[in-house]
Amino acid sequence: MNRIGDYAMIGDCHSLALVGRDGSIDWLCFPRFDSPSVFARSLDDDAGHFRIAPDTDDAVEVLRSYLPSTNVLQTVFMTEHGELEVTDCMTVRPFHPSRPTAVDNHGSVLRRVRCRSGTVAVRVDLRPRFEYGTVLPRFTPLTPTTACVVGGPDALWVRSSGSLEVDRQHIAARWVLAAGDQAWVEVEWTAAAASSPHRAMRDHVADMEKRLAETIAFWEAWLARCSYEGDHTRRVHRSALVLKALTYAPTGAVVAAGTTSLPEWLGGSRNWDYRFTWIRDATLTLASLALLGYLGEAEAFKGWLERTGAGRPEDLQIMYRVTGERMLPEIPLDHLRGHRESAPVRIGNGAAGQLQLDSLGQLLEAGYLFGRAGGELTVDNAGFLKRVADLTVREWRRPDQGIWEIRDSPRHFVHSKLNCWMALDRAVRLADTGRLTGDVALWRRERDAVAAWLRSEASPDGWFVQAAGHPLADAAALLVPALGFLPPAHPDVLATIDVVRRDLSDGVHVHRYRSPDGLPGDEGAFLLCSFWLLDALTHAGRLEEAEDLITRLLGLANDVGLYAEMVDPTTGEQLGNTPQAFTHMAVVTSCSAISAARRGQLPPPDSAFSFIEAALDRRLKSV
Repeated sequence: MNRIGDYAMIGDCHSLALVGRDGSIDWLCFPRFDSPSVFARSLDDDAGHFRIAPDTDDAVEVLRSYLPSTNVLQTVFMTEHGELEVTDCMTVRPFHPSRPTAVDNHGSVLRRVRCRSGTVAVRVDLRPRFEYGTVLPRFTPLTPTTACVVGGPDALWVRSSGSLEVDRQHIAARWVLAAGDQAWVEVEWTAAAASSPHRAMRDHVADMEKRLAETIAFWEAWLARCSYEGDHTRRVHRSALVLKALTYAPTGAVVAAGTTSLPEWLGGSRNWDYRFTWIRDATLTLASLALLGYLGEAEAFKGWLERTGAGRPEDLQIMYRVTGERMLPEIPLDHLRGHRESAPVRIGNGAAGQLQLDSLGQLLEAGYLFGRAGGELTVDNAGFLKRVADLTVREWRRPDQGIWEIRDSPRHFVHSKLNCWMALDRAVRLADTGRLTGDVALWRRERDAVAAWLRSEASPDGWFVQAAGHPLADAAALLVPALGFLPPAHPDVLATIDVVRRDLSDGVHVHRYRSPDGLPGDEGAFLLCSFWLLDALTHAGRLEEAEDLITRLLGLANDVGLYAEMVDPTTGEQLGNTPQAFTHMAVVTSCSAISAARRGQLPPPDSAFSFIEAALDRRLKSV
């Protein structure tokens, strides 16, 4: 089984696939991110895969990269007898400038195999197992080069440029390619009741060549719109492409990650489904895309939020399905062994029913930043945000489960209260610019009351604790300056940085917290927290420390520039769901900040300001 860090991603802004270093697609759900899986070998060896690799038992060296400016993956296998190149993508149709956020997909995986030198025997092994490995489908040959796979509501239509062998377990092929030879395989999903999408396609190879060319052109055209001009451009571009791939194009929603139940610690039970849209995660992700000039994606997400949040703010959840459904029952899949024996595997997420007050702040921050970036807040938008501010007034004194979604008794988390302060602060700012109307005097008064709580209950010893009555370190406290509450060089902020480094970090690796949370077992260091520490150092003017940290953080990506959620601090092995939107969002914002610091473009560290707002202002000035 591939390790988490061995996986590259291909996607079509509807779903994604994980491709291992061994040439095996071990994860794919059709037709959406949160649909049941077609391949799930990442969670169990018997749950389906699609491998193309040299047919040899000899040692093979593997080199991988994405084609420039794309999410099209290229894997090169160097064998004793020659070099084999496999190009993988999920196909999309041409980019339309008039519809910048639209992505028209085929619901397919396309794989091209080409012999670069020598002579190489290629083995194809296609073993779909629908519905998380519970359905062994029916395999039916149609022609020597096409086949159909049907099981329950799903169908896969397979076509290739070479002959296929079909039996009751899988579809296989073995081709011998000499230098310059190439072969193609495409697997396309439809509902089982649909007719074959290939009936009208007489020239398989020409059509597949066209689809690959269109997919490459789509990603190139999308990335060409990126306005980033700072340092570490290659890393920022890769993160931008990942964030776009995690966007569900039909609605504008952004998933937290493309997978479920990849473990936060090997052999542990902290395995969660991240294929949903958290308001907090999506807001931060889309703020990052706005920094890169992708306001269309922010507009699309605003539309998703308007539809999903239609009604009372009191009814908002912290997360939803990409199409807006609220029901996310958490179900263990006991038939799956889990990634490297890390069980249980879960689908759905019980945290959807939690109270997490930070979402209120993220909603008003999103509206505020959207307006600052030139977006239009409608009358309905303003009315909704006004009700969110009023809800914050009523709710901020309640304990909650916090950003880390503890499955323990609610607490008065500092991060949650900080976001309630931000909610009221942004409501006041929106009112001051005429974009919002309401009881502004009440918002100001309650904002100041939250601030007083933060200056007393949250930092009784001169540094920001996890929660009132819990004087423990929490990496989320690093966001006190990031949200504009205190200056980055304030003594309490600097003391918080020192406590986090002392209690939660091991060099580059920063843990979220080390306090009881109602769950058994361990977890890895949370990559986003390392980037938060980097940002805190950067904005506090401690640039030498920040430079060292960013070099080491960028080195934690895998060979194709992807980050999972966590890392094992003892081995450096990636852990958790992948690719993680939170982490790639942080790459964008942190690289932007340190680039500005090198050029002397950051606000003074003794002034209070929102890190994201400052970055957005820099972008707007440069346009």
